[in-house]
Amino acid sequence: GCRMDVLEENEEEEQREEQLKALEISDHLQDMEMKVSVEHVCVPSDVPDFNWSSIDMSQLPSSYKTNSLKEKKLLHIADHFLQQYAHLCPDRKPLFLHPVNECGVEKFVSTTVRPTLLPYAELYHWDGCASFVSDYLTMEPLKSPITPPSLLYSPTTILKYQRGNCFDFSTLLCSMLIGAGYDAYCVHGYATREMCTLDETLKLCPLLRKPQRQKPKERMKKSNKYRVKSPPDLQSKFEFQQEAKKAETEAAGKNKEKQVDKELEKLKHDPLYGLRVHAWVLVLSGKKEVPETFFINPFTGDSHSTMDEHFLGIESVWNHRNYWVNMQDCRNGCKDLVFDLGDTVRWEVMLSGSNKPLQLLSDGEEKKELSERELDDTVSDPNDEEEGDLSFDMPPSWVAPIQISPREFETCCSEGRKVILYRKAKLEKWAPYLNGNGLVKRLTIYADLQCTEVVEVKEWFKNREDMLHMREVNKQTQLTTDYFSPGHLLCLKAHTYTSLEPETEYTMEFYNEVRVDGLQKRVETPNEMTEYFVGRDDFLHVRYMEFGKRRKKTHLAGTRTDINSRPIVQIKECFHRNPEKPADEDVAERIFLITEDMIQLTYHLKDKFITASKKDFFKVAEGDRKGNETVMSPEMCITYQAGSSEKEEKLLHLYKLLQKLTVEEKQLKQQVQQSEAEVLNIMKVRKNEETNVKLSISIYNTDRNEKRRQQHEAMRNTREDELQRPQEGDLHYLAPFLIQIGHKEKMTKGQALRVRDDCLADFKHRLINKANIIQAHLEKAVEELQKDDEWFQRNQNQLSAEEEEEFLTRRSKATFHIQILAMRLKREKQMAPQKYLALEEKLHKDPFLAEHLGHA
Repeated sequence: GCRMDVLEENEEEEQREEQLKALEISDHLQDMEMKVSVEHVCVPSDVPDFNWSSIDMSQLPSSYKTNSLKEKKLLHIADHFLQQYAHLCPDRKPLFLHPVNECGVEKFVSTTVRPTLLPYAELYHWDGCASFVSDYLTMEPLKSPITPPSLLYSPTTILKYQRGNCFDFSTLLCSMLIGAGYDAYCVHGYATREMCTLDETLKLCPLLRKPQRQKPKERMKKSNKYRVKSPPDLQSKFEFQQEAKKAETEAAGKNKEKQVDKELEKLKHDPLYGLRVHAWVLVLSGKKEVPETFFINPFTGDSHSTMDEHFLGIESVWNHRNYWVNMQDCRNGCKDLVFDLGDTVRWEVMLSGSNKPLQLLSDGEEKKELSERELDDTVSDPNDEEEGDLSFDMPPSWVAPIQISPREFETCCSEGRKVILYRKAKLEKWAPYLNGNGLVKRLTIYADLQCTEVVEVKEWFKNREDMLHMREVNKQTQLTTDYFSPGHLLCLKAHTYTSLEPETEYTMEFYNEVRVDGLQKRVETPNEMTEYFVGRDDFLHVRYMEFGKRRKKTHLAGTRTDINSRPIVQIKECFHRNPEKPADEDVAERIFLITEDMIQLTYHLKDKFITASKKDFFKVAEGDRKGNETVMSPEMCITYQAGSSEKEEKLLHLYKLLQKLTVEEKQLKQQVQQSEAEVLNIMKVRKNEETNVKLSISIYNTDRNEKRRQQHEAMRNTREDELQRPQEGDLHYLAPFLIQIGHKEKMTKGQALRVRDDCLADFKHRLINKANIIQAHLEKAVEELQKDDEWFQRNQNQLSAEEEEEFLTRRSKATFHIQILAMRLKREKQMAPQKYLALEEKLHKDPFLAEHLGHA
């Protein structure tokens, strides 16, 4: 008996200790909650605070303020389900079932989801919906990071005020995804602090992620003693050592960064790891050709794998049809979860009548199940409450239709601007037309984690008339690169520069498809210019120009280039191989040494030769010429012919070639001057485009296009005036004939008969003219067909198969045209008497003529 007493006392002491530990843990969690509730959340500092208690609820529909009978029954079922759940799972936290809406009325979470398909092509896909929700709404943290909210506002209110917590984000996004045809669900679960607080400062910006390249599989080398020995390694060991040292220094720098990251992570250790409540969206595979189930974080709009380590557990999921509780172990987060909602062991469903989610069924199975449900509803006894609970269907959503105006959709960002901080980067977004220069996105890249030293800035533009869509500015090299969409006035594709002043270093890329000369790229330094061509008939692909120092000072872009152009030292051109010419006659490279009066020609290599043929011409100075003619001598041309040559070229042939090259040299000088003038013009135009930025506005955008709006209003006013104009003023069909007699309100019987006869005669004349015109077209078509047949009979033996087929096709079309004309002529002749009698009867019944003819 003493032993029993001692055991009972020990058990009581253990129970007391466990209760004290539980109280200490709860107190510790409360203290941590109080501390963490005031922690930093990554919300832009320029977003003003908002008071939800000040929202206007007077204009909301009655469904927001009251519950229908079916909704009350659903709340009763939910309470009964919650009691059973709390009894069977006492260690788990309460479910998020029926929070209060903005009007203080309890609403079941599934009825807050309102499936909606919005009329915008961007919102037909999941990533468009997710990016719109993440950009359009402003994130608000939960009041308590470890408990779900007690309020859940409707998606319409969230859209109106453009802010909400993770549950508001998820409800709106899930409504849009289900409306777009996805099998989407809202998720109540747990996630890391970075995800719950929208802290992306340790995350790499998505715009900087490089696609992973798959390494090719290395083949196994088979040992063979008879294989040929590999050639000796001719690489410098000293250079290899220097590269290894450089790699070591870079690795050391990266290790330092990793150590800094680890220190930051240690400083940011989360005491509430695994307890932070978060809501996101689950998209199951199957519908809309989704190959694999995935998560969507509504705060960022990014997709995540269900194996992602940032998701630490799931309590429940729901859509507009049902509610499921997760009964699986979440010790390893969501990695081991199976998302088969039809499995009643892993997922406890609330409404057993719709045990299997309809989204997973095919169209035929879904129709079959719906018909079976309708049959069960008609057969079941309405007085049987238990049977009614089993077959209870989710009531329709109490939320008003979700609507987004085109102006709101275009704004896309809350307050028109959004800032996101990433690891060593800052991303800014603006609504179109908010900035005068068309700027819609800017990415600033920093060298340090504290984001103090700027390395590079990337900017994206929209709706610019100069077609500029992206700009990259390297702060270290001070190089700026502008990228243009097709349609620029000067065919620009990209422009890299340090300054828009002339004769500075720059690189210009062009859309060579729309240029006559096929220019693809132009690179210039203070003393050199190189042009690259594509698709030219003369096979030219590179032109290099070297300039000397200008004697005079540099003038502005508006001066004449022929007076102030830089002296040209040499011009070098490179050509691709022309297969229609022999290699000895096809020039590969020619150099015009203008200051040395020399021309060098290098021809393409012949097959099985390692040297190319060359010709060097030395032009005679102007003082040594006899008159205007150049006397050719053998010393003026040095020729090297690759291989054995049977005959040496005659001086006459070389003389003609030199004359041709001299003419082409003058043309090239003019071409170089034109290139310089074009560069100056481009620089001038780019300066003007940057100082006076103009944005293009669609003619359909009447809100911003003032000219188009005025035209639209003028047309609308004119249309209204025409509708309001009295019908009496309309032109009568007898007016042309009444004018001939003075358009008298009263006239004699003879005048009335004359008007009637003139009208009938005119109509008869029109019918005859119409038939004559059709007859003339028919005769002309028959005559042309006869001529074509005669021509074909004469030349039939000389025609090819393609020409003969083309003639037969043309003849069939002509025959069909003749048949149509014949049918129209026949129809006109048949209908002419009926039309004439119809007009005669109409004139007989006309009240104006009947009054004067005496048979009214």
